[in-house]
Amino acid sequence: MKRQVFVTGLGVVSPIGVGIETFYDGLRNARGGIRAITAFDAGRFPTRIAGEVDAPLTPPGWLSEDCRSAMMEDRKIGFGVVAADQALSEAFGNGGPTDFYDPRRVSAFIATGLEAIRLPELVRHFDAGGLNRQSLFAGAGDACPGPRLLIPSHLAAMAIARRAGARGRLAVNVSACAAGTQAIGEAFMAIRNGIADVAITGGYDSMINPIGIGGFSVLGALSRANALVGGASRPFDARRDGFVLGEGGAMMVLEAADTARKRGAIPHARILGYASSLDAFRLADPPTDGRGARAAMAAALKQAGLAPERIDYINAHGTGTPKNDAAETRAIRSLFGPHADRIPVSSLKSQIGHLIGAAGAVEFIAGIFALTRNLLPATINLEQPDPACDLDYVPNVPRPARIETFLSNSFGFGGQNAVIVAGAAQP
Repeated sequence: MKRQVFVTGLGVVSPIGVGIETFYDGLRNARGGIRAITAFDAGRFPTRIAGEVDAPLTPPGWLSEDCRSAMMEDRKIGFGVVAADQALSEAFGNGGPTDFYDPRRVSAFIATGLEAIRLPELVRHFDAGGLNRQSLFAGAGDACPGPRLLIPSHLAAMAIARRAGARGRLAVNVSACAAGTQAIGEAFMAIRNGIADVAITGGYDSMINPIGIGGFSVLGALSRANALVGGASRPFDARRDGFVLGEGGAMMVLEAADTARKRGAIPHARILGYASSLDAFRLADPPTDGRGARAAMAAALKQAGLAPERIDYINAHGTGTPKNDAAETRAIRSLFGPHADRIPVSSLKSQIGHLIGAAGAVEFIAGIFALTRNLLPATINLEQPDPACDLDYVPNVPRPARIETFLSNSFGFGGQNAVIVAGAAQP
């Protein structure tokens, strides 16, 4: 028999708040976190806005000196370790998983993004070469003095695993926009199938740097509505012109329900199902009918043992790109049929931007808050309806509602789709 899996600890670092209560306050007040970029001089780029984390971060006392030093070069490391410290502290107080579990049954499943680039070198490279594919990706050989990869992408993940005392599995997902949801889903599967008893999982990322802003600009994926600033991320709106990058991290503790109950843990939610699929279509575009997204949602519901009519809320991928939002809407309509008109759907990217490797983890926590605090987050900046996007997107104002289940979508570059279904810990 498969085991039930609880979420027992949460931590978040986001453009609308650091810590779960500040983050929830941002959701409750529909606070926007997108502003002019300050992380570097973005004046030469067509997109000059992003969802930055502007709160100071204090490195946890357990962080090693090498990670503390790396935080100065790679800001996403701080997002990961601070969010993990919050989640572990909530779940285990001043201790950790190994106070209750065999270290060999403790695992870590973490999502992140690309390795850090030494920014001064990269800026000089852009000054010399301009914004094009060659200037973005050159630099592999001695003959080409381009930017160099600097910090291993899994450095914070290893630090988090050490803090948790994990002697089981460490898996690092670097699968773009689907990574955070995939990491949580794989942690869920490991516990459900008896491979682990507890896991620290989630994602951390920041691509608010010249290669992130430049690369997505070359792909034509970013909004150029700089004058709108906080109004530029417009999922499902007829005037949407691309996504806005964000940054941050979210971590959570997952535990087998039987052992969590024995140690007196108070769960936030229960994960019911997870699935992932691959479009095998194009690098940046989904199939227009959303068939890969539909397949992942259907498989997650099947594992959860739920009919589509049992889903009360969908936390959408909702990037604000013309193709993604229409395809996701079609996928929802195709799977849910007439029930699609009764399901509230919202996109947190309207408030915080697209956190890439951390997106699914932060958005999953927003779904947990909808479940436990009876408040559906809004899709802000939704002012002009698009006939191709005709669902209930909870426009502009959060909505009080009592729900029992929700579904969280993440659909990534390269056609990677990941979906989690969750519900109340005590049905």
